[in-house]
Amino acid sequence: MAIRLSKLYGMNIYDGNAVFVGKVYDIILDLEKGEVVRITTEPLKNMSASKEELSKMLQKKSIMFKRVKSLKDIIVVGR
Repeated sequence: MAIRLSKLYGMNIYDGNAVFVGKVYDIILDLEKGEVVRITTEPLKNMSASKEELSKMLQKKSIMFKRVKSLKDIIVVGR
């Protein structure tokens, strides 16, 4: 599957039961592998936060990209 990263921003995210999860705000990349790692449902504005705060935010407000099951007009994620 190939898609421009710019198309992901603002896309709606739903789970497999058609429950709204959120919208794509930021995308976290692994530049060495050239792949998307996570998509966040809140902006990563506060980069001055502690590592612990950022870690909690990533756990609660982001989705591992490997959970994406379908991607076209919306994003569907599995468990």
